[in-house]
Amino acid sequence: MYRLVQIQVWVSILSLMGVVLGGGLSYLAQASAQRRSDRSDQRRRADERAEARRVERLELLRQFIRVAQQAERAAEDRDATPAWKVSALDIVDDLWVCERMIQVLFATPLHDLARAYVRALDHVLWQEPEGVTMWDYLQGPKVAFLAAAREELSS
Repeated sequence: MYRLVQIQVWVSILSLMGVVLGGGLSYLAQASAQRRSDRSDQRRRADERAEARRVERLELLRQFIRVAQQAERAAEDRDATPAWKVSALDIVDDLWVCERMIQVLFATPLHDLARAYVRALDHVLWQEPEGVTMWDYLQGPKVAFLAAAREELSS
């Protein structure tokens, strides 16, 4: 009888150890799967944020280039009438807003080139450059900015 009780105790202990071991392995498997799922979800959200930021930056560059083109056109059509001055002031305001947004969304080197281009555009809007054409005056800052923007977007 004693031997039978002893066998039953060992069977119970082994059964309990099997349950504990199975439960522990199940917990480890679930925890590992949850960590993988969390990491995958974090990567997906990071990728989505990066793509949204890229689209935002691209749209800002598009807007900046559009307003810069308007400034070039206004400088070329300069006639110093009150209507032209109001239009030119609005364009300059838009340029400076875009330049400040470039400062927020891009690295300093691109912002510095955007600022130089805006200053050149501002200059040709209000006065004729001395010794060169307006297009020659704008060529350096414009090309430098566009090349840096292309480089920034490709990285």
